Amino acid sequence: MLGGLVLTGCSDGGDDGKRPDGKGSTSTSAAPTEAPPTTASPPPTALPFVPDPKRAPKTEADARRIALAVVAGPDAWGPDYVKRTPHLSDPAYWPVLGADCSWGTGTRPDTVLYSVTAYSEIPADGALGNLRVAATVTVHRTEADADWEMAGTLEESLRCPDQKLRDGERISGLISLGNPFGIGGNFTAHDSLGERGTYLNDAMKGKQFYGWYQSRIGQVTVATVVKGAPGYSEQETSGTVGTATAQVQALVTMLHRAEGELEVQS
Repeated sequence: MLGGLVLTGCSDGGDDGKRPDGKGSTSTSAAPTEAPPTTASPPPTALPFVPDPKRAPKTEADARRIALAVVAGPDAWGPDYVKRTPHLSDPAYWPVLGADCSWGTGTRPDTVLYSVTAYSEIPADGALGNLRVAATVTVHRTEADADWEMAGTLEESLRCPDQKLRDGERISGLISLGNPFGIGGNFTAHDSLGERGTYLNDAMKGKQFYGWYQSRIGQVTVATVVKGAPGYSEQETSGTVGTATAQVQALVTMLHRAEGELEVQS
């Protein structure tokens, strides 16, 4: 369970960014290989957080300020992580999954006010490969637009369980699972989803794990991604910080920051 998101039916995937700037929406999810676990206690009757309409970003400048305040840098992942170069994505960058299941660059839709991805890593060290991670914040014009992004992300793995990230890099066997608030243990966001699969890189030996976690608070979506590397298991990195734990930590950090940007001021 990850920041309120329960994942089932996962393979030994890896992660850092199938869309180095994750985009998506919410409707149909790929069927997990086993039924999602039920929650031990009944869900709350109210959402955990209600954004203040007066603080909702309405311009690109507003959205940029919020996105840069929310996005997780290496400090949110753990002490071993550092900034990659470049650290932040180009503001105009918008990845698109083509009909051939290959990722390319498209045009940022009008429904998005601003989007940014921060790239971090644990540098290679001896037998340990270069572990790359990324965090994305996307500020939409409306909550409905953000909801559609969540739906689209789930549909991508249904349409393309095997995807080409770029030359020499691909992910396969993707499985996705979505949990609206109060379902599957999600009590931290209005909506959450997770993808797992296998990461393959021609420059690395063997298969690595891949994981993409995404949540929505109002009109803001946040996502974290990890691509595995030699010497790292899915549950640990260098025997100190678990990749799953670091990924959840970065995701929850962004959720808390987003709430701080959108909450009612006393």
